[in-house]
Amino acid sequence: MAAILIYILGFSITFCLSAASNVYIDPEGYILYCPCMGRFGNQADHFLGALGFSKGLNRTLVLPPWIEYRYGEPRSIQVPFDTYFKVEPLKEYHRVLTMEEFMKDIAPQIWTPDKRIAFCYTMRGESGGCNAKEGNPFGPFWDTYDVDFVGSEFYGPLHYDTYHHDMSTKWNEKYPPSEWPVLAFTGAPASFPVQIENRDLHKYLQWSSSIQDKARNFIKTVLPRGGFVGIHLRNGIDWVQVCKHVPQSPNLFSAPQCLGYRNEHGTLTNEICQPSTETILRQLKRVIRGMDDVKSVFVASDSNHMLKEIGNALKRMEISVHRLEPSDPHVDLAILGQANHFIGNCVSSFSAFTKRERDARGLPTSFWGFPAEKAAVKNDRDEL
Repeated sequence: MAAILIYILGFSITFCLSAASNVYIDPEGYILYCPCMGRFGNQADHFLGALGFSKGLNRTLVLPPWIEYRYGEPRSIQVPFDTYFKVEPLKEYHRVLTMEEFMKDIAPQIWTPDKRIAFCYTMRGESGGCNAKEGNPFGPFWDTYDVDFVGSEFYGPLHYDTYHHDMSTKWNEKYPPSEWPVLAFTGAPASFPVQIENRDLHKYLQWSSSIQDKARNFIKTVLPRGGFVGIHLRNGIDWVQVCKHVPQSPNLFSAPQCLGYRNEHGTLTNEICQPSTETILRQLKRVIRGMDDVKSVFVASDSNHMLKEIGNALKRMEISVHRLEPSDPHVDLAILGQANHFIGNCVSSFSAFTKRERDARGLPTSFWGFPAEKAAVKNDRDEL
């Protein structure tokens, strides 16, 4: 009888504590990671991969902040995930919560400072461990949440492709949630560019109300009534350097989005990576001629928006040309996602983001310089 009373009392205390904290602890465990490679486009590719990976392992994905590098700031800035995207739509696919929620409610119970182990494939740096906080943005990312690591765990030869080789089972056998409730990766547990099986997950990635409202307001108040073509021009000095690698890198960055993952749809050329002014104007004219009721062109760019050149080329067609000022890349993307037609850069992960969003909504997309134009077409009705 005494044993029964002790059991009931213990259960009651546990229940009261759980009820008081009102925090659900996922018995299948959690996945954390630093989105430490590249800027927004790369991080978005990695996010979709991490989402698929978490689903494969059946662990809750902790939504990391977006890492940004701002002019004049010596360290990266961490922007909460839900600043740009809604959380609820992601829950239609899998269990998620924000990093802020995890650190506030979950970490104090299952991931206390003495249990924080960093996961990496192999040794990073020269000290023999993962060195999860070495360098920028690694250090600033974890410092934002006052996280220090007490050890390292090398998970190689395991990898992130949970769609093949029974990889999910292998992960869960080596790192059962009962012993490893949190897997905290030094980098995203995902490939770049996004694995083909994870591309469709983009439909769960929906802009926050704030971003949506800004994009809709721009379209309503700035662009003329009627249809518009959205274009992305990647032409900064850093991109010029990137395109120099075309001969040695047939699948450079996001090139698989138009060329295929095995180059089954074509070969990467410099004109695809860094299209000439002539190609841009000719292709833009051709797209506009094939559409009804186009009144404007919206340009997003990392450097030169080419407003003057495009405006002059479209003057006779009575098409106006616009950009967003002040610049905001996330609002740019949201506007491009709503265009009647989008022309992007095949190699750019920024363009790839828009392509995936538009695919999910059944909207058309094309790419500069792809497919390669025939000489007869160049010299025919599309002359400038």
